Amino acid sequence: MVKSIKELIEKAKKINTKTVVVACAADEHVLKAVELARKENIVKGILVGNVKLIKEILNKLNIETTNYNYVNILDKSEACLQAVKIVNTDKDYFLMKGLVDTSIILRAALNKEFGLRTNNRISHVSVIEVGTHPKLIFMSDGAMNIKPNLDEKRQIIENSIVIANALGLETPKVGIIAAVEKVNPQMDATLDAVELIKMNKDNILKGCIVGGPFAIDIAINKEAAIHKGVTDPIAGDIDILIMPQIESGNVFYKSMMFLGNAQSASVIAGAKKPIVLTSRADSTLNKFHSIALGALVVDL
Repeated sequence: MVKSIKELIEKAKKINTKTVVVACAADEHVLKAVELARKENIVKGILVGNVKLIKEILNKLNIETTNYNYVNILDKSEACLQAVKIVNTDKDYFLMKGLVDTSIILRAALNKEFGLRTNNRISHVSVIEVGTHPKLIFMSDGAMNIKPNLDEKRQIIENSIVIANALGLETPKVGIIAAVEKVNPQMDATLDAVELIKMNKDNILKGCIVGGPFAIDIAINKEAAIHKGVTDPIAGDIDILIMPQIESGNVFYKSMMFLGNAQSASVIAGAKKPIVLTSRADSTLNKFHSIALGALVVDL
């Protein structure tokens, strides 16, 4: 089982080299991250977009331009569409967002004719390493689904399980996060927790153990769970945190990054291939980690 971001990178270095297809690749931080992954033989790169500008950035960064293949398309919507088409041509290819609005690349990725959509809802899954916590935390969804309903949360959990499995967690413990650990009819997250636990017990939601509702302290701290008298056996030892809505997930993620000095890797799951879609504020290293995670899950 992978227990740190460093181990995630080491695992990605041991598999066959994959290919990341970057849509609208003329972005300095993205290109730095792709080059880090290429140097580790984790990926090869196909850079789609304004090739003149892409090569200018590579030259500025002292990166050899012959390391990459290119597709010259100036229009950003067309560049995203072409990148998705390329990803569909090989099982070892996956997609990454460059300097383009998220809505544009997702529109291309979910194109009904040749996109990467499946029957499942797509969701954003973050893998977070915090120095004060003994294991990796998986968290969803802080970037994609605004206010998921019960069935959407089921799909978000299923997507998260795939990512956890790729890192060696066979039966992850899933915590349904709320503000409290007791069911409150006025708090949808607590009601959803009851239903998701039932789905898990009825074998509708498979491959995991679901618990909750949990406030965040109860989910990740055993002493807090004991102190509050929570008897759920997985309380305090959760692997996957399922957030009630996008605000909670986004605040948690950015608090970990900017206050907790955390490291992370994130992908969009639920499509045919992982999509590396990082925040502009994410560091080059976290973008690199996300590419490595994409390489690990592309075959799943």
